[in-house]
Amino acid sequence: MGFEPPQRLVRALGEVYGEPAAADWLARLPALTAEALSANGPELTVERVAAPGGRSSLVLLVRRSDGTPAALKIAPSGAAPELERAALAHWNGWGAVQLVGADGGALLLERLHPEVSLRSLPEAKALLEAAGTVRRLWVEPPVGHSFETVEERTGRQTEPMRAAAKADPMLEPLVSAALAAREALVAHSPEVLLLHGNFRQSKVLAGERAPWLTVGPEPLVGERAYDLARLVRDRVEDLIASPGGAATARRRVNKLADSLDVDRERLHGWTLFRAVESGTRALAVGRRREGELTLEFAGWL
Repeated sequence: MGFEPPQRLVRALGEVYGEPAAADWLARLPALTAEALSANGPELTVERVAAPGGRSSLVLLVRRSDGTPAALKIAPSGAAPELERAALAHWNGWGAVQLVGADGGALLLERLHPEVSLRSLPEAKALLEAAGTVRRLWVEPPVGHSFETVEERTGRQTEPMRAAAKADPMLEPLVSAALAAREALVAHSPEVLLLHGNFRQSKVLAGERAPWLTVGPEPLVGERAYDLARLVRDRVEDLIASPGGAATARRRVNKLADSLDVDRERLHGWTLFRAVESGTRALAVGRRREGELTLEFAGWL
């Protein structure tokens, strides 16, 4: 099958895995796609590549033999598609896209409307719908699961943050504050639930079976405050541009915490850590504007 992967995906893979590894996977992508289609027999007909698509996988819009629309998601092993599959199977369509089938690194999913996410709604409405969606995902993890914990994932992120502070001493106060917040938070976690891991407005798409369903989990287990922290800084560019952005950001922490019965201080701490981690990571791969905006947001906290 001949197609061009979206440039957004090409750039993101290079940032995450390095140019040589990304180029190797992209070179194998036509064969991987043919293999995934073959695994489903003559059942699937490809319509088109979803573009601009995501930053971690190729998504093909397909139709099953009975005419039902679906989406075939093909991801590198580094994206841990087996963990995404396990999480989606456990949620079984409750608040999340329904898993239709899976083979190796490919996931066959129900078709949502990729062009309509919560970001298409006014901010207040989007946050309300986001809160209602994410709370459905917070369930007990399956017995014998292989998901990493919040402490494990964030522990791996601390060394690159320290390296960023060492390379740019201007970042040191923010990084130190974020690391101190994490240390206090992981010392006692109040709950162990299955989390989305990367929940934000753009990860919630319009569907037929339900008005809004989440996609693209990077699942792990831990407390709800960690999962909610990424949502707090959604539309950060609008917050930065507004004259009352700092006050709005702090109100958003409190409003989201209260609406979902999450401790305000824990949400504040995880929001700080995740913003600093994301900002330093963006700077490290050359996404300077994104990194600077995110770190400015973190400074408000």
